[in-house]
Amino acid sequence: MKIKLDKCSFNKGLDKLKLEYKILAPVTTPFKGTYSDSDLTKYEEIEKIEEIEFNKKSNFSVKEVILPINQILFYFTEKEFKTSDIEGKKLLVFLRACDLNGIKRIDQIYLENGEERDFFYERLREKVKFVLIGCQESFRNCFCVSMNSNKTENYSIGINIREDEIYLDIKDEELNVFEGEECEFEVDFVKKNIISVEIPENIDAVELAKHEMWNEYDSRCIACGRCNFVCPTCTCFTMQDIFYKENENVGERRRVWASCQVDGYTDMAGGHSFRQKQGERMRFKVMHKINNFNKRFGYQMCVGCGRCDDACPQYISFSECIDKVNNAMSVKEEAK
Repeated sequence: MKIKLDKCSFNKGLDKLKLEYKILAPVTTPFKGTYSDSDLTKYEEIEKIEEIEFNKKSNFSVKEVILPINQILFYFTEKEFKTSDIEGKKLLVFLRACDLNGIKRIDQIYLENGEERDFFYERLREKVKFVLIGCQESFRNCFCVSMNSNKTENYSIGINIREDEIYLDIKDEELNVFEGEECEFEVDFVKKNIISVEIPENIDAVELAKHEMWNEYDSRCIACGRCNFVCPTCTCFTMQDIFYKENENVGERRRVWASCQVDGYTDMAGGHSFRQKQGERMRFKVMHKINNFNKRFGYQMCVGCGRCDDACPQYISFSECIDKVNNAMSVKEEAK
């Protein structure tokens, strides 16, 4: 059902949904950004539509809603363990098409990447429904159109904002609590980005691994891992066993975000470590985002949100790195 309504009517609908749902959306907090005079936009619980940030790209993606930064899996004693509890309320999350396509990638990794589905991810994922925010214009560093992640139909509600009027495309009858006037419209999707990239169809990963293009990242990248933490498709984690002071045989096991770009990620027993240079780590990440994942699942992992470019303190651009890969493969083809 497609309807048009005002903000007051929309907030009344939110009040009804709050009885069952915890509602999360991008919210901007002044002067909480990287610098003292910059703002921070991230996902927080909201009460009304006026709190939602529709005009900025969130600094962090929505993935921490279903893939917590620090997640307790179970508690253990000397003889038994108990699976951790989760919050009773369901979740309703406002997000853009690139982030919703990012959720598709995470689902692929945790639910469809082998014989067993990840229990701890799945039980949170089942509680979430999504409200797609229509995206009229591209933000800084976005290249979602090139990655085919600027559109999606996999939402429960689609929303467009036109000054004081709100347009809703309600697909989920459970969320059909809003009162408005029926109308016809299409949810907004970005049609063109300022930045565009072209990914070669046949990437020679073995040959590319030897390319000198990666050497510059040995000195440029400082291994902070910010690109991974803001990315809506990075899913790597490490395990931590926390032992309580009162009894060192009792504790909890946690799943904690990790980064393929930081020191120690590939450390092994015996003092061995893979990919010690930052250029090697950059190559590993790039190949996973635009080649390896695609070979396995048939679509690109990167969704082109540009947050890695936004967050990098060394101004390393992922889209420019893709261009370098494309140029390297073009030169290889011309040399044949």
